[in-house]
Amino acid sequence: MPVKIIVICGPTCIGKTKVGMALAKKLNGEIVSADSQQVYKGLNIGTAKPSLEDRAAVCHHLIDVAEPALQFDAAKFVELADKAINGIIERGHLPFIVGGTGLYIKALLHGLAEAPPRDEKIRRELLEIKEKRGISHLYKILKESDPDIASRLKPGDSARIIRALEVLKSTGKSIGEFHKNHKFKASRYQALKIGLNMDRAELYKRIDARVDKMIKDGLLEEVRGLISKYGADLPAFKAVGYKEIADFCKKIDSPSLDEKVVALVKRNTRRYAKRQLTWFRADKEIQWFNPAFLDKTHVMAYEYLREDTIYG
Repeated sequence: MPVKIIVICGPTCIGKTKVGMALAKKLNGEIVSADSQQVYKGLNIGTAKPSLEDRAAVCHHLIDVAEPALQFDAAKFVELADKAINGIIERGHLPFIVGGTGLYIKALLHGLAEAPPRDEKIRRELLEIKEKRGISHLYKILKESDPDIASRLKPGDSARIIRALEVLKSTGKSIGEFHKNHKFKASRYQALKIGLNMDRAELYKRIDARVDKMIKDGLLEEVRGLISKYGADLPAFKAVGYKEIADFCKKIDSPSLDEKVVALVKRNTRRYAKRQLTWFRADKEIQWFNPAFLDKTHVMAYEYLREDTIYG
């Protein structure tokens, strides 16, 4: 029988960490972070990492496990998350998967599609084209050769555009064929999926308030420190908030952020939250709650575990 876990997901700023910690404390749990940016060392303010006090109160995993200059992907997440979950189970505790990176959660629960390994020669050729003619040129090539995949990607998503072209050139097949054949049918874990959501206007207020707090807490200084240590083109700087501020730092040396940059971070964070909700709403197994009604999520989690010989 698959291992039982509890997944707590939803858009940014919704309160996933708070709910996850409350449930983990009550149900003897440990938390595995499913956040594609909290894995990076040094990205603290802009990722709203749990505080050291929170991490002391409830054991957290997959936070600060990667250098900002290195790529971190779903395959690496699954590898490390599996190890963390095994350790949690061995200690007789309950694994909670808490985060908003939908692809990571999906890959953990259903496995990854088997795609061909990286072809470094083709990748170098594509990167050279990108340097000379820009990502827009590669996106145009992808639209012509694989319009279906191109329609699913943003024109500026260089990592996925290059990967799609790399697979197409190395195999003659669309990367979509590999995903389609996989279909994500395997169940690697038995999961109770709890989704958090609230009135859109209230969520957006939370987002704006969090961005203001991050700026006040020193996000600009954090980004500048990362740039001085690692350079301005970190994979980790693809995240909303870091990208806009890193771009600002490349152009302007100022002790404070332009209000237009702050407004851009807020807008892009709201858009990111909307994309997260679109992703999670496609999963019909997710049961949705307002985070204000924590008691309801606790009752559901307890019922889920009640007949389990380990947790009951």
